[in-house]
Amino acid sequence: MSAASTTHLVLIPSYNPGTKVYETVRAARQYWTPVWVVVDGSTDGSAEGLLAMAAQDAGLRVIVLPRNQGKGAAVLHGLDEAAAAGFSHVLTMDSDGQHPPERIPAFMAESSSQPAAMILGVPVFDASAPALRVQGRRLSNLWANLETLWAGIGDSLFGFRVYPIEPLRRVMRDQPWMRHFDFDPEAAVRLCWRGVRPVNLPAPVRYYRADEGGVSHFRYLRDNVLLTWMHTRLLAGFVLRLPVLLARRARGRF
Repeated sequence: MSAASTTHLVLIPSYNPGTKVYETVRAARQYWTPVWVVVDGSTDGSAEGLLAMAAQDAGLRVIVLPRNQGKGAAVLHGLDEAAAAGFSHVLTMDSDGQHPPERIPAFMAESSSQPAAMILGVPVFDASAPALRVQGRRLSNLWANLETLWAGIGDSLFGFRVYPIEPLRRVMRDQPWMRHFDFDPEAAVRLCWRGVRPVNLPAPVRYYRADEGGVSHFRYLRDNVLLTWMHTRLLAGFVLRLPVLLARRARGRF
């Protein structure tokens, strides 16, 4: 029996995820109500399958966007819809089965006890994790911590996390970035700049091989160029905000 909430929902952005998405959504629904999926212009037939699932499940809502806009844009669309429906928080998770649905209740409980905070998943890797991905994220984490004066971001890239909706909507509406793969780290940094405190919880992550139904849209060169441009922007913003961040640090606000 899944827990039901009128304040917290699970939000799953999805783009050409393959058949793993059905397993992901069923597992999320096992642990939480409601679950929303934002289909970001998928062309693999998953939208039709998800809509069929939603027709049989009142706790599942599927929103289909007409064209692919990027992960962050899909999340923002879901945030706007969630705010209009009266929700205050969303737990974001990927559609490819990498994130642990069994951790949803613990993350939601932590968010309910600390509603002003963002609850960030810190990945616990197993042998399936590509070594290059594990090593590469350390550099992104270093930059994110520098840009926030070590405010406590345990992992900048892991997308399994709970956000308070209104602060995140304001962050995204104030600038044109965070619409693609750069969404997760930039959201964490910019929310820290606005005083949203990070709380870190461990969460196991599983990387599926192609023969196990795994689908990855990560492109090493393209996405690392995007992350480099993102951290260049954030570093410039950090320099401008440094006096405020130092004053906040001196007051013990981090």
